Amino acid sequence: MRNLSTILVIGVILLGCVSQQPVPAAATDDSSSANLRVRVLSDGRVVSGSTPVDQQRLLADILYEALQALSDDRLLTPIDDNAHARFRRVLAYDSDNPIALQGIQDIVLRYLELCEQSMHRGLFEEASTMLDRARFVDADHPDIERVSLALEAEMSSADLFFALDDREFSRRTEQAQNQLVDIALQAKQHSALFLITAPNDDLARWMVSVMREAVTGYRLRGNIELASRTSIRLRLPAIAD
Repeated sequence: MRNLSTILVIGVILLGCVSQQPVPAAATDDSSSANLRVRVLSDGRVVSGSTPVDQQRLLADILYEALQALSDDRLLTPIDDNAHARFRRVLAYDSDNPIALQGIQDIVLRYLELCEQSMHRGLFEEASTMLDRARFVDADHPDIERVSLALEAEMSSADLFFALDDREFSRRTEQAQNQLVDIALQAKQHSALFLITAPNDDLARWMVSVMREAVTGYRLRGNIELASRTSIRLRLPAIAD
């Protein structure tokens, strides 16, 4: 019985110790609140898949290829590798790109140059094709009307044009020599000036020498131009009214 009393006393003592332990108070330290700082975050940024630097590099590559094509006279053809298509592609990204805009104008000028070369040699169909291509690139170009009128004048002139076989003349065959003799005789008959075009200076000078031998004693006069095709034009003197 005594043991039971002892146990009860010990239990009461332990219970009192537990009940007397302080309960932790909620944190009310005003000093820590005073040190807090509120920071407003900046607006988020949207990052695109391609950067301006990437686009600039792309346009630079396209312009380089376009200028190479222009230099090689790949103006509108071939369809998948020409200057015009590449310049237009650049303008689709940057409508005010000065190099691309100038490139388009350079294509027109080159076609007009080719048109003039062809019409001076009497290749009127070829000249018309070059003029049409210039119009396709920029129908409003100010030089188109001038070249168009010049082509009409050339087509209505009385000059004599001779389209020659490049292979025969490069080999300097007997047939080529006979053609030169006939042309020289016509030049003498009409007192005409000749315009010889040939791929190289050596061939052009050979043509002149054959023509002069054909009309010994008569002074043939004319000019030589280097071109991809072999041709002769006889400029007839103007007929006075």
